[in-house]
Amino acid sequence: MSEATETTVVRSAVQVDGETASYLTAGRQEGRPVLLLHGTYWSRVWLPVLGPLANAGLRPFAVDLPGLGRSGGELTLETATVPALAGWVTRFASELKLSGPIAVAGHDIGGAIAQHLLAHDRLNISRFALVNSVLYDSWPAPHVGRFRDGNTTEDVLANRRQAVTRVLADVATEPLIADYVDPWTDARVRRSWTALAGAADNRYTLDLIPALRRSTTPKLLIWGEDDLHETVEYAERFASEIPNTALIRIPDADHIPTENAPGQIGRALADFFAA
Repeated sequence: MSEATETTVVRSAVQVDGETASYLTAGRQEGRPVLLLHGTYWSRVWLPVLGPLANAGLRPFAVDLPGLGRSGGELTLETATVPALAGWVTRFASELKLSGPIAVAGHDIGGAIAQHLLAHDRLNISRFALVNSVLYDSWPAPHVGRFRDGNTTEDVLANRRQAVTRVLADVATEPLIADYVDPWTDARVRRSWTALAGAADNRYTLDLIPALRRSTTPKLLIWGEDDLHETVEYAERFASEIPNTALIRIPDADHIPTENAPGQIGRALADFFAA
């Protein structure tokens, strides 16, 4: 992936906890900030929608969590928990002086981090979105859960390549697959990802439900209907139980629907966040 694209997406970085925190951003400096959080993948999952968000007058920030993607550092079982990562995201937002109100979106385990931030009022969140996020007890998925012992990294690259190929489905070209799996060619990133898998625990989402039921923040769920693990039934349940939640279903899309329907999802997020 190039460091800048024709949609004015650029990669930048700040220092958080003494390590480089890398992020993709687009749009004008004065745009309303949108914080985009990834999970078991990296900031690449948000790239297809950064242009539409910027064109709507927003300023998206798709950050790589520590030790993952292009960020420095290395996760451990202790620093890879949802509460610990929520604290790190709060410090990242502080370094960027994103004092609020902030729109937040999460994908995969990044959605658990986003839910934690909302439930614990860690940021001044004005609007909240989830895209094929972990919910309730939907996680960890079996292909992630088998790394929970936190000791082996030998199979991580092959695991990630297989997972990416499957979830990209009809858009899975060899260059796109290679682009997605590139960070895991680094042993440090593989170790961090193994720590993230080892720290995966659905109690972190289940424990948030009472607070989320009290939340009046506007919420949007966008869901690829073909997801085998974060199934649309979980999204339907969340939309029925958590107030001020709308659900947009994306047919013929899997776990990374931003690649399958970037225009539709970009417009939906832009309209929601800019409202």
